[in-house]
Amino acid sequence: MLPFRSSFTTLKDYLLSSVDNHSKFTSVSLLLIIITFLTNFLITLKKPSHKIYLVDFACYKAKCLQKVPNELVLERMKLYGNFTEEAMNFFKKTLERSGLGPATYLPEGLLMEPPNTSRAEARREGEAVMFGVVDELLQKTGVRAAEIGIVVVNCSAFIPVPSLSAMIVNKYKLREDIMSYNLSGMGCSAGLAAIGLAKQLLQVHKDSYALIASIENTTENVYRGNHRPMLVINCVFRVGGAAILLSGRTSDRRSSKYELIHTVHTNTASSDRSYSCIFQGEDSEGLKGITVTKDLLTAASKTIEANLAILAPRILPTFDLLRFATNYAIRKLQMKKIKPYIPNFRGAVDHFYSHVGGKPVLDELQRNLSLSEIDMEPSRMTLYRFGNTSSSSIWYELAYGEAKGRIKAGDRLWQIAFGSGFKCSSAIWRAIRAIDREDQNPWSDEIDDFPVHLNNLGPFPNFFEPSN
Repeated sequence: MLPFRSSFTTLKDYLLSSVDNHSKFTSVSLLLIIITFLTNFLITLKKPSHKIYLVDFACYKAKCLQKVPNELVLERMKLYGNFTEEAMNFFKKTLERSGLGPATYLPEGLLMEPPNTSRAEARREGEAVMFGVVDELLQKTGVRAAEIGIVVVNCSAFIPVPSLSAMIVNKYKLREDIMSYNLSGMGCSAGLAAIGLAKQLLQVHKDSYALIASIENTTENVYRGNHRPMLVINCVFRVGGAAILLSGRTSDRRSSKYELIHTVHTNTASSDRSYSCIFQGEDSEGLKGITVTKDLLTAASKTIEANLAILAPRILPTFDLLRFATNYAIRKLQMKKIKPYIPNFRGAVDHFYSHVGGKPVLDELQRNLSLSEIDMEPSRMTLYRFGNTSSSSIWYELAYGEAKGRIKAGDRLWQIAFGSGFKCSSAIWRAIRAIDREDQNPWSDEIDDFPVHLNNLGPFPNFFEPSN
């Protein structure tokens, strides 16, 4: 970290080159914003916080019979919906250029003859994924169900009654004073929102374990119509899920993998365009689906920028922090039209794990944050191998880093996820120990085959709905 005096001198030069011929009032406003920014930073440093540990996590790997090449996905779609030739051509082009590989997983219901998308079948998918990862997690950690005091489940589009969290309480016969929460309709960022909620609960209930299950359900949410902005969901979403065990017990530090350092959550739903850029509704024929508008990438960029504005003071070296604050203030005050300053986050974190979204989203994220191919490798390989598994994708990426043997003691990890709303969540972790390759890892038996090269993919087909 650069000395503060040296950083301030360099900042002064940056200020003089960025701001000229402006009123004294505007300059004072700029100074006040920077002082506020730095004051919040110092308060953050001094704020006492009970330490939270990630004991372990597990990712769901479906049955081999559910593994489908893209050609089979096309065949199943023909059986499922009354798609036009134009829609099928769109499916084909999207699958070829999506970044998904030949071994992602479809739910069993869509592989039946004829396809079964009933509520009962959707519940079976939910139970298979959710109970599958929780069983594996409890086996890995040796924690007894009776020791769990908090349960948080997130699933955006499948909302059964009783709830998914109630299903876990019933399955594992959890105690009657269990704190149980079910997050729905929150999109792909909900997994880290669940981590943030569990963190707050563990700050109060310190001698407890929190079980988080992050899943999505494909069976009940395949679109059957021909409205192009709704078709993309069928192309990229696949079966997957994750379970995470957090602990507030100091005694668990030695046996845990990571310590939770920061969580940051931002929500721009107050903007109509952000709110509407991913929207569930019905097409002109009354068929349910999720529309994606052309505002998606803009909403994502603005929400991620807001997230970084809060995260930056917590993790950046002094000079990058000052320069980021100055740039942010200048643009907010509209003093001068300048490009956003992208800090060198690689100097603050060692590993980067972004929600996979889709190829266009990953491309935009890489460009905006000036990330390298090695930074993006876990995200692109997770999209290739498992598809978009919604909120659980960041855990497949972390499992990828572990399987590659890249996590060393003291390393800082940054998970970032974004989704409908529009919302963005970040979590910063510190590795307590080096992570060796494990048998119970979804990548273990095939990690040596990765990374694969995806340089020959064509441009992603245009599917966006025009904005209102």
